[in-house]
Amino acid sequence: MPALKKILVANRGEIACRVIRTARKMGIKTVAVYSDADAEALHVRMADEAVHIGPAPSSQSYIVIDKILDAIRTTGADAVHPGYGFLSENAAFAQALEKAGVVFIGPPVKAIQAMGDKITSKKIAAEAGVSTVPGHMGLIEDAEEAVKISASIGYPVMIKASAGGGGKGMRIAWNDAEAREGFQSSRNEAKNSFGDDRIFIEKFVDQPRHIEIQVLGDQ
Repeated sequence: MPALKKILVANRGEIACRVIRTARKMGIKTVAVYSDADAEALHVRMADEAVHIGPAPSSQSYIVIDKILDAIRTTGADAVHPGYGFLSENAAFAQALEKAGVVFIGPPVKAIQAMGDKITSKKIAAEAGVSTVPGHMGLIEDAEEAVKISASIGYPVMIKASAGGGGKGMRIAWNDAEAREGFQSSRNEAKNSFGDDRIFIEKFVDQPRHIEIQVLGDQ
């Protein structure tokens, strides 16, 4: 793969600043994207170029694939760093970049399809014989169905966005009222943050021992 010359950072805030600082140390030019709310943000001032991509809500700016692709074409960026959240685990975005001949600084499409969606990843884990937290892995249509599922699993439960990350789209429910409210608020947050409002529910494990493994791959 040829050396990268210009990276578009499809994110905002601290993660965008970190990517820009690193790229600068490597002698790579950077492009920031920004919504109305971030016009004066630090990442916009730090980058070599900046492109406005829409109104303040991320659902109308940072997670709109066509707007990011337009910014890539306008600036001639040859790579995209998605940061975390937003489009970082969106397989359709990675596929669109691949089709456009733009390097995606992140996992391959197949990995995102398998692990970026929590419902899919839990099904893969179960099929492989890996123990998973008990829960309902199907799509949930409305709040009343969420209440029935939560009661059948047994409170407390964790209501999660399938496409979620960074703690967004997650709610703990200890009773029917909290399950009803938590489902709706998780769904709204997931739609606004990831453009995907699919929700699943699993048993909430109180005081768990958490082991997280980071896997890094190059080509």
